[in-house]
Amino acid sequence: MRATLPRSITLALLLAATAGLAAHAAQPLPKPEVPIAAEKNPPGDIPDNQAFVTYRSPLGFHLSVPEGWARRDATDGVEFSDKYNRVQVQLRAQATAPTIESVRADLAATLEREGRAVRIVRVGAVTLNRTQVIEVRYGSNSDPNPVTNKAIRLDNARYYFWSGHGKLALLTLATPAGADNADQWQLIAKSFGWQ
Repeated sequence: MRATLPRSITLALLLAATAGLAAHAAQPLPKPEVPIAAEKNPPGDIPDNQAFVTYRSPLGFHLSVPEGWARRDATDGVEFSDKYNRVQVQLRAQATAPTIESVRADLAATLEREGRAVRIVRVGAVTLNRTQVIEVRYGSNSDPNPVTNKAIRLDNARYYFWSGHGKLALLTLATPAGADNADQWQLIAKSFGWQ
């Protein structure tokens, strides 16, 4: 003799399970992060008299960085930071030199998709110390401060330096939106070189 549930109980269980799945499926997707308004008096101007030191990486590159900034080494690069200011170098393998089109189609698109409320302002070629590199200018939200949980809007510049030997360096400079660090950014970007 086979034990069976009465049809009314089976139907009730089936309806309950279906309703639960429908309620779960109706959950809205998380909203994309929205850009934070820029500060009226942005913190983070790098002083005009800031001393710079040359950092030589065991990964085969060098650049000038502000003296006294915190350094964090990674297997694929390095990051220097002070408050919301950041200088980061990441290395990747790449067989060919990047072009404006390849950066716009792939690397900048990935940045917009994976970054924090990224808005690309410009993708173009610039010459730094007689070397043509691709530059991406963009705005993004900072990571929240671990103590205050406050985030701010950042101005960013990312430079794509190709070694000519299968390596690509991504030099990213970030500062609070509206801070006047143009001269310091130029000094840092122009100082990058392969060893």
